[in-house]
Amino acid sequence: MPDTPETILAFDFGLRRIGVAVGQQVTASANPLAVIHNGEDGPDWTAIEQLVREWRPARLIVGMPTSTDGARSEISDHVTGFIGELERFGLPIETEDERYSSLEASELLKSGRARGLRGRIRKEMIDSAAAALIAERWLSKF
Repeated sequence: MPDTPETILAFDFGLRRIGVAVGQQVTASANPLAVIHNGEDGPDWTAIEQLVREWRPARLIVGMPTSTDGARSEISDHVTGFIGELERFGLPIETEDERYSSLEASELLKSGRARGLRGRIRKEMIDSAAAALIAERWLSKF
């Protein structure tokens, strides 16, 4: 664990959208932050840069998709390329198993909706909530 508590940005990479969450070690918690467009031209690097400048994270955490048996999934190569591009920010980058994070995020949001805490659940909400789960998994190790 680092000497001082850190703020982190976590990413749930998708071919259309990238969920982003901010987390911090003081409370070992994370909150959904944003959804970044990812299209034919790649991620919206201007939006990612703006989040990095605003939140000043000590490190970046990227969800690494694996199959149920722990093997690399079909999208793993895209995630590895995304990680390579994130190196432009000069921050430490770590990966965290993201298995089932989107499913868990969807279930959490549905549960909140059933209790009357939310309205309609959009795909973007699931992406950023999944990023928060990835951040919390990483933070729980400390």
